[in-house]
Amino acid sequence: MNTTDPYNTPWRKVASTIYQKPVDSKVFGGADLDVTELENYIAQKRKEGLKITLTQFFVLVLARLLKTEIPEFNVYIRRGKIVPRQKIDAAVSVLLPDGAMSSVMIQEADRLNIKEIESVMKGEIQKSRKGDENETMQNKNFISKLPWPFRSWFFSLYKMLIINWGISIPFLGLSPNSFGSFVLTNIGSLGLDSGYPALLPSSNVSFVFVMGGIQKKPVVVDDEIVIRRIMSATIVFDHRVVDASHAARLLRYIKHSIKHPCEFEK
Repeated sequence: MNTTDPYNTPWRKVASTIYQKPVDSKVFGGADLDVTELENYIAQKRKEGLKITLTQFFVLVLARLLKTEIPEFNVYIRRGKIVPRQKIDAAVSVLLPDGAMSSVMIQEADRLNIKEIESVMKGEIQKSRKGDENETMQNKNFISKLPWPFRSWFFSLYKMLIINWGISIPFLGLSPNSFGSFVLTNIGSLGLDSGYPALLPSSNVSFVFVMGGIQKKPVVVDDEIVIRRIMSATIVFDHRVVDASHAARLLRYIKHSIKHPCEFEK
């Protein structure tokens, strides 16, 4: 991280290069999710020795969703056409010890169960926090070191070749699937109640899912007012490939999943 200039950090240089004025076709949505019973389930699993987290559970839920319920989300656009992905990988945001944000890639997350995803994510996060950079981080650091205006020129070329045309450059670690099928970030762990994410222009993901803070709130259950643990969840998706109806199906599946977490032990 650049310690001499707290404003023009490597990520700020990259962000100022890749983000333009908001002209992309993105749609936002959100909902409050009752995670009371899910937290109880996770607490019980942790007592049994499985250190599963809410973040890991939601990564698994979204990956299974793309596989079994809404494969329309597991696509990207290449040369004006929607192209199905061959596998389901998840990009998960990670907070590094120095306060910077990174991400880890969970390969074929839909094939994992609760026990496996806990082990896989734990290993990937440990590598990231030790400084073992994945291809995405290496590319970001490379762009940040380019002087202006070369950063802008490089990203324009990258976006045209990789994002728009769908060309892969293996020796540089560049491909249309560099960011996986979707991005998940848990801003609740940072103390934020809710937030609305961006669809990263350098990625081909169909949606970004944000886990917000968890608050005790009064809700109606069986015609009675009770206190429940409520998590704010928000999503932004690419309107070019999916519609609001897909987001509604996603929400229904998530609500079912948090009521039946045992289904993901298989």
